[in-house]
Amino acid sequence: MEPLMVKSAERTVRILEALAASPDKLTLSELQQSTGFPRSSLHALMRTLVELNWVETDGSAFGIGPHALLTGTAYLDKDPALPLAQETLEDLRAETGQTAHFARRDEAHVLYLATRESREAHHVIPRVGRRLPAHVTALGQVLLAQLTDDEVKALLPEPLPGLTEHSIVDVAKLTGELDQVRTRGWAYEREQGTPGVACVAVAVDYRIPATDAISCSMPAGLPPAEVEKITDAVIRHTRKLAATLRREGIR
Repeated sequence: MEPLMVKSAERTVRILEALAASPDKLTLSELQQSTGFPRSSLHALMRTLVELNWVETDGSAFGIGPHALLTGTAYLDKDPALPLAQETLEDLRAETGQTAHFARRDEAHVLYLATRESREAHHVIPRVGRRLPAHVTALGQVLLAQLTDDEVKALLPEPLPGLTEHSIVDVAKLTGELDQVRTRGWAYEREQGTPGVACVAVAVDYRIPATDAISCSMPAGLPPAEVEKITDAVIRHTRKLAATLRREGIR
């Protein structure tokens, strides 16, 4: 009985991850294609998840339900680093006028835990809870640079997926970029994750290896002098946050 229960638990998690990753609701057939699970067991699991409010349905397709939000919010509420990181984002946005992010590496991805949008932003994309491939973001690249090249290669899929025409999809090219990140201490990407957007990121050095990072997003066309000012601000505020977290004994 135990192996069956373990399999059901794993399938439940995979279903929720598939629904969370999809921008639209998924039909049972689409879920079966995405997960590869047998239709009979998938149907039974979906019925249970709907009854428990982890999944909601309009009768033909399924999406994430309200109880999934409660669990995600609880994770944020219990993170002792987050309130201090949010203060840092406020200060960084106030100084630079740009959008600031705090994210954590989740295997080969980065998970956005907090965002302070630029007041000039006209099209606000909700970021908290969003998960992006680490190799196409400055946040992810600065955290991947905390690992050895062998660890990075073992972690990332092959071939590397691209989000834009500027995304790094070659492992050798990514390795070279990570070498530069290690040398200068910060990551910079231009339109690798989002067209028209550049981003600079610095790791929050309170864990070894660092798991969290702070970044500023900006228009890709900013002059180099402005990018340098923003980079200096990100470095300064992130170092201050790391020192505070270490002093408070937060790990």
